[in-house]
Amino acid sequence: MMNHYETVFITTPVLSEGQMKEAVDKFLGILKDGGAEIDHEENWGLKKLAYPIQKKSTGFYYLIEFKAEGDVIQKLETEYRRDERIIRFLTFKMDKYAVAYSIKKRSKKVIKAEE
Repeated sequence: MMNHYETVFITTPVLSEGQMKEAVDKFLGILKDGGAEIDHEENWGLKKLAYPIQKKSTGFYYLIEFKAEGDVIQKLETEYRRDERIIRFLTFKMDKYAVAYSIKKRSKKVIKAEE
């Protein structure tokens, strides 16, 4: 059975736009190769970190929501750990309430964009 997941990763701030896109494509590819269905993606851009990580005070944040089998998560997180561009990541399984909230939040953004 496929579960809903959300993963957020932070890349080092020294990446160019192209390098950031390359990193995102790599992780989307890992998910798709593992049979995941991508529900939603959000580029949150460059943000200040709550505390310095690897002597960096900012990072590029990227969010992906997807449906997948549990074994895909291990592959994804192993690749996060191996990739020197990634300074932090978090993946969690969404329950039905988190999924409903996320869909509702996205639909509000669409309505605001159309106004």
